Amino acid sequence: MQRLGLNRDGYRGESIGIDGLLNRCVAAAAANGWGCQRLPPAQPQRPAFHRPARRTGAPRIYISAGIHGDEPAGPVAALALLESSATLPDADLWLIPCLNPEGIRRNHRSHPSGIDLNRDYRDPRSPETAGHVEWLRSLPRLDLTLLLHEDWESHGFYAYELNGVGQPSLARQIVGAVRRVCPIDESPLIDGRNVSEPGIIRPDFDPEVRPEWPEALWLGAHKCPLGYTLEAPSDWPLGVRVQALVAAVHEAIARLSTPG
Repeated sequence: MQRLGLNRDGYRGESIGIDGLLNRCVAAAAANGWGCQRLPPAQPQRPAFHRPARRTGAPRIYISAGIHGDEPAGPVAALALLESSATLPDADLWLIPCLNPEGIRRNHRSHPSGIDLNRDYRDPRSPETAGHVEWLRSLPRLDLTLLLHEDWESHGFYAYELNGVGQPSLARQIVGAVRRVCPIDESPLIDGRNVSEPGIIRPDFDPEVRPEWPEALWLGAHKCPLGYTLEAPSDWPLGVRVQALVAAVHEAIARLSTPG
């Protein structure tokens, strides 16, 4: 499996038509028993889907994608998860396929306002982040968060683990499942951070030392101690990156739903 070699000083790969994809997400959600809300503000339209669990005590899991406009694999993976959701284990699931549709339309990391939405969660400046936080506060406590991302510089898939209370880690199982469909970044240093083991970064969880909060840090501080930021390697074909993210989500949900 070969990388494309397209990325130079940023993402230079495939783009997607986000409006058509979100329409397909709405249709797939309705066909598979998911409820739909719209995140404030009303424009741009950002659907958020919820599939209630069938049994009491099932894990509560939140999934988001598309917060960076130059990371198209996440929204495509979200559509794939909605279309195949009958195969997902029983869980209380929330899924947002695209937090930054305006950025996706422009194939640019930030929102058109110039704000990186994924650094805007400590003291939100953008209406999009403020609206998302308002919606997140309405959710119950969660058992797991899965944030779908890409890294244009990486040599393979990797994951950040935030585990604020020392819960059993799912990271090795996630990486093992992805390894079957996508290369893993085996570098000892990824994104300027030391890895804990191949493809896994476990940064210190201390929100107070971070002046700018990503979505993962807000979730760790307010909703859920266990979360994974899943990073597909965006210099590989889009289909490979989508498979990597879908495999990671399926494995994480299955492991949490059937521990041990």
